[in-house]
Amino acid sequence: MLHRWTTLLLLSACLLFSCQNQSNKENYYLPAIQEGAINVIVEIPAGTNKKIEYDIPTGTFKPDQIDGKDRVVAYLPYPGNYGFIPSTLMDEERGGDGDALDILVVGSSQPTGSVVKAKAVGTLLLKDGGELDTKIIAVPADPLERTLAANNFLELMLEHDSAKRIIEEWFLNYKGKGKMELIRWEDENYAMQEIDKWKVE
Repeated sequence: MLHRWTTLLLLSACLLFSCQNQSNKENYYLPAIQEGAINVIVEIPAGTNKKIEYDIPTGTFKPDQIDGKDRVVAYLPYPGNYGFIPSTLMDEERGGDGDALDILVVGSSQPTGSVVKAKAVGTLLLKDGGELDTKIIAVPADPLERTLAANNFLELMLEHDSAKRIIEEWFLNYKGKGKMELIRWEDENYAMQEIDKWKVE
């Protein structure tokens, strides 16, 4: 009887894991924009500092590694839920970095693999190792889920300038002092243009 229960538990776990992987693979191909909101796949939950990345071939989330060791951000934890916008690809031939478009959703921590509906409130343009590094800054699409009451870049600047400066300082320092260079900030319209530019049909 014990053997039967053990088998059933293992089978259930395998099915659950398989379904989760399948779901992750399906989520990767969600449209970038759906019903007026940006789809975001969370890789790194807010308040954590372990670098996690989505692995396309397996449809799973894995720790990013350097020299065989899990990469940990040796700075303050992520100030928002960090991930990517599905169905986008910053094509290297067009000046991109070869990855999906990065996005930071400022709000309550969401687990790795979550799909979050977001609204862009700005764009942070950085230079990383001489290459352009674009970060879309967003809040949850549902106003009731927001910890930051900003609807656009103007409100972010005028009413939440301290939060804007925290986000900027975090990105300028999370890889170490002097590794990242600030180019400029742009508004939510620029963010939507970037999403449209890198969308994969």
